[in-house]
Amino acid sequence: MKTGILLTNLGTPDAPTKPALKRYLKEFLSDERVIQPPNKLIWWLALNVVILNIRPAKSAQNYAKVWDSFGTGSPLLSITNLQAQSIKKELSTEFNNLVFEVGMRYGNPSINLAFEKFQTQGCDKIVVLPLYPQFSDTTTSSTLDAIHKALNGWDTKPELVFIDNYHQDKNYIRSLANSVTEHQQQHGKPNKLMISFHGIPQRFVDNGDIYYEHCVETTRLLTKSLNLQDNEYQLCFQSIFGREEWLKPQTKASLESLAQDGVGHVQVICPGFSVDCLETLEEIDEENRGYFMQAGGKTFSYIPALNDRKDHIKALSSIIAKQL
Repeated sequence: MKTGILLTNLGTPDAPTKPALKRYLKEFLSDERVIQPPNKLIWWLALNVVILNIRPAKSAQNYAKVWDSFGTGSPLLSITNLQAQSIKKELSTEFNNLVFEVGMRYGNPSINLAFEKFQTQGCDKIVVLPLYPQFSDTTTSSTLDAIHKALNGWDTKPELVFIDNYHQDKNYIRSLANSVTEHQQQHGKPNKLMISFHGIPQRFVDNGDIYYEHCVETTRLLTKSLNLQDNEYQLCFQSIFGREEWLKPQTKASLESLAQDGVGHVQVICPGFSVDCLETLEEIDEENRGYFMQAGGKTFSYIPALNDRKDHIKALSSIIAKQL
């Protein structure tokens, strides 16, 4: 019998255009795991009357900046496909019954399509690796929701193995540390290493989401591996949306404050992103670079996501292999 391997990530629009972004954002922002609205009716009105008539055009402009920067199309999808190909090659020396698919939580190719392919090929076991090292209800639990929905049409349910996090996996941490060391060999050592994770509302953490704890632990393990002192790095959170309080300190405010305090050289790494995407290539390496430099900073560099680095592929392959 065959075992399906699903690599899944957040998702991407089909094109850097307003209509494509409107479709994508509607699916994304309609997920109650993502928004968790106190008042569903008010949120529905805000989304459909205001947000989806304003935000898609601006988002399309930002996506256009990074489109085709890694192969053809969306960087997130292009790199995830490379990861799947590389992991398949890595595991094929030991296993010969694996079927690999890539599925996005929002947009295409979908998780549902991946499960249709697994069903067609007769997979009696499916291992799912969401490419979110740190668990969050907004991403990991939402992915599991989509998987259960995709399995509804199966008469005989396959064995399902769902890997809900790998935030302290030693090989993942080692790959992160290697990426920092290699970057600094080329660009020098900064005054401050900024360790930036995607933010979520503080309310979600207060209600029990363990995401913040996982970010803190990944940061602790990474900085320990790099032998960094407390004053040599800073944990921060990016990608703020809406008016409520989000996790702090925020990346933008932290960069501006450091520059104003005379810190001239910073480097930013984003351990929560398995692949480079809009949030790293445009938001960090362009937008936040600008905030730092405009506030008086001198030298800024972004340390690329782990993408399809060999040590990262080995780490992900090892995580999957333990479930086979």
